[in-house]
Amino acid sequence: MNRLLVTLLTMSLLSAEAGASLNIVNHYSPRNRERPLRSRTDYIILHTTEGPSKGSLNKLRERGEAHYMVDERGKVYRIIDRRRVALHAGRSMWNGKTELDNYSIGIEVAGYHNKPVTGSQVAALKELLSQLQGIYKLRDDRVLCHAMVAYGRPNRWHKKSHRGRKRCGMQFADPDLRARLGLTQVPASDPDVQAGRLVNADDYLAKVLYGSGGRRTQAPATAATGGNIICKNQSAWDVAREAYNRSSTTYIFPDGSKKTGSQIRDWDKIPVGTQVVMSGSQSDNSSQSLCTLGRDGNTASELAGNEYKNATTYYIKPGSGRAVSGDEMTPGAFKTLSKGTRVLIGYKDAGTVSKKNSAYDLCSYRWKLSSTYYLMPDGDLISGANIKESRIAVGTTVFIAQ
Repeated sequence: MNRLLVTLLTMSLLSAEAGASLNIVNHYSPRNRERPLRSRTDYIILHTTEGPSKGSLNKLRERGEAHYMVDERGKVYRIIDRRRVALHAGRSMWNGKTELDNYSIGIEVAGYHNKPVTGSQVAALKELLSQLQGIYKLRDDRVLCHAMVAYGRPNRWHKKSHRGRKRCGMQFADPDLRARLGLTQVPASDPDVQAGRLVNADDYLAKVLYGSGGRRTQAPATAATGGNIICKNQSAWDVAREAYNRSSTTYIFPDGSKKTGSQIRDWDKIPVGTQVVMSGSQSDNSSQSLCTLGRDGNTASELAGNEYKNATTYYIKPGSGRAVSGDEMTPGAFKTLSKGTRVLIGYKDAGTVSKKNSAYDLCSYRWKLSSTYYLMPDGDLISGANIKESRIAVGTTVFIAQ
C-alpha cells in the first residue's frame, strides 16, 4: 500500500472518528435549496435562541435562520447546508464588513444570553467548532458572538448607528467559556467603534464583551439595570431594542392595562414600572427600519437620527408610489413632511420590476425576506414576507436593507 493511500485512509478514519463524537442529524429547512452558495467564509457566529430548543428549532428551520442548532442535550441539527447562506446575523458589521450572512456560518445554542450553557452543549459545540475551523481555516478570534457583530440604525434614543442592538450569545465572549470550547483567542476590542463607524450604545454589553482595564463583567443580566421593567435609567429600547414598537411586544402598565408596541404613540410618557413582554419568536431579519412619521416620531431626525439626510434613507409620502432619498431633499422639504410619511432607514434601491427583470432578478433570495419592501405604483408598501408574486406589478420599486 503506497504512502499516499495510507495517508488518505488515516485522514478518513480520523474524520469519521471526529464526526462520531457528535450527535448530529439533518433537519434541513425548506429554504435550504433556494439559498445561494457563499463566495467565502470568514467567521463563525454564535447565537443563543432565547427560548427552549423545541420551539426554537421549528422557527429556525421554517425560516432558514441558522446552519446548526445545538440543543440542551448536545444534539446538533443541520438546518442550512454549511456552504449556503443562512439568515442568522441580520444587520451586522465587523471590521467594516457588513451583511455578514454572506460571509459566515451561524450556530444557534438553545438557551438564553444571560444563563449558562449545559456541559453537553459545551462538548458538542467544541467538536463542531473544531471541525468547521479546520474546514475553513479560521483562527479562534474569527469565532464571534452575535452581540459583537449586530448593530442598530439611528432611532429616537440613539442618533447614530450603534453597537448594542443585540445581547445574543454574549456569554461566548467569556474567556473561561471560550477555553472550555478550545478557543484561546478573543477579540480585545470593537474595531468598528474604535474606527468611528459605530458608537457604543450599551456600556454593560461592552464590558461583558471586552471588559474595562482588561477585566470583563461576568454576571449577565437581562437588561442594564431593571430586568424587563421600564425605570428611570432604562427605556423601552434598553429592554426590547428594535422590537420596542412591534405588535409582538406587549407593555403592561402599572395599573394593569396593556398595549402592544405598535399601539403606543408617545414613548416619552410610558410610566416607570411598566413591564415589557416580548415574543420568543422574534426574527433577526424582520423589518427594523420602517418608521412612520407621527407614530414613531414627529420629525425626520427623530426617526432617522443623523442619517435623515442620507442617500440610504427614503421618504414615501402617503399615497405616493415614489420614494425620495434624504440626499435628494431640500431643508424645507423635511419641514413639510406630512404625518403618515413612511421612512425606510438604511436601505438600497434594488431597481424597478419590469418585463425583463423580476423581483428575484433584482435581489435574489432576498425577494421574500420580511426586511425587503415593495413600493407599488399605487403607493402600497408591502414586506417581502407578505408579498405574492402575482401582486408584483411592472413599475414596482424594490428596496433591500443594507
